[in-house]
Amino acid sequence: QMLFTGIEGQYTRDTGQDVSRAQMQVELPDGVPVAPAAAAFEKTESVRDVQALSHGYAYEKLTDDPEEAVRGASLTAGDCETLRTLAKLADCRDGDVFALTGADYDTDTPLLNKPGRTLHLQPTGDPSAPRQDVVWTVPEGVKSATAVEDPSGMMSSGFLLTPGAVTPGVEERMSGRLWLGVDESVADAQDLVRNTAASVDPLAHASTWVATERTTRFDSIRTGLFVGAAAVLFLIGTSLLVSQLEQLRERRKLLSALVAFGTRRRTLSLSVLWQTAIPIGLGLALSALVGTVLGAVLLRMTATPVQVDWGSVAGMTAVGAGVVALVTLLSLPPLLRMMRPDGLRTE
Repeated sequence: QMLFTGIEGQYTRDTGQDVSRAQMQVELPDGVPVAPAAAAFEKTESVRDVQALSHGYAYEKLTDDPEEAVRGASLTAGDCETLRTLAKLADCRDGDVFALTGADYDTDTPLLNKPGRTLHLQPTGDPSAPRQDVVWTVPEGVKSATAVEDPSGMMSSGFLLTPGAVTPGVEERMSGRLWLGVDESVADAQDLVRNTAASVDPLAHASTWVATERTTRFDSIRTGLFVGAAAVLFLIGTSLLVSQLEQLRERRKLLSALVAFGTRRRTLSLSVLWQTAIPIGLGLALSALVGTVLGAVLLRMTATPVQVDWGSVAGMTAVGAGVVALVTLLSLPPLLRMMRPDGLRTE
């Protein structure tokens, strides 16, 4: 466990998601309007903040041959407050359009940012949506804006559109995305969000953000180590239980005599507890000492800073305490039977 704790950074990656700005994301299916969905989430008990965006892709036909290469750019629509999470906007009013700069590998936006240029909206995946050609014309007075890392860790490119700049037909070719600030103090906060997502559309996908994630194989190995160690402790507990019951059977007359002479039953019951707790406690202390030394050696061999996995130590201590309690509880019924006066009978 020490070794895996030391090297877990090699199996952990940063997702890029800023959980301080949003804790959940909802992807809406194509054709589902964003505004009613955002209103539904704003009424959800656990949601304290909603940022709604619509995304689409527009392209310019270079030739009449559809097989020829085309230039294209993303279109992102949202109110000014939400668009400020994507770019640095000095001044923003409804009806403004911004051309983004600063995104990696975006070479087409500067070429398409010319007033009057006609861009065709890419059809959505909704089979019920109309298939007629929908165009968006680059307006006059497009402002320039520098892209910044959004809450999901991405850098947007293309054009940003405020609601007043979205022409008829364009919104139907966009898909919605919502970033939600969730109040985790509310009971079942994430389930409430998922329920709202299902009421908006059964195919809406709600996901929870995390700052980091580890490979499932790494977590499986760590879980396997813990389960294996816990299984060994339970085997030890089973062995102690068998020997405990055998000792009680052999000392039946002695136990009855002690009770007959006035020994408290509580004292005899505590003796059973100590017969289990002392071996388990000594074993855990010894294993923690030896395990720490071996863990430090392994970490030194892998050139990793030495640190003790106190979580695993606490976990195994808790399992050991559970074994002690279980063995003691299972030993008490036969102990109470053997402390009866009839245990003094002999031939």
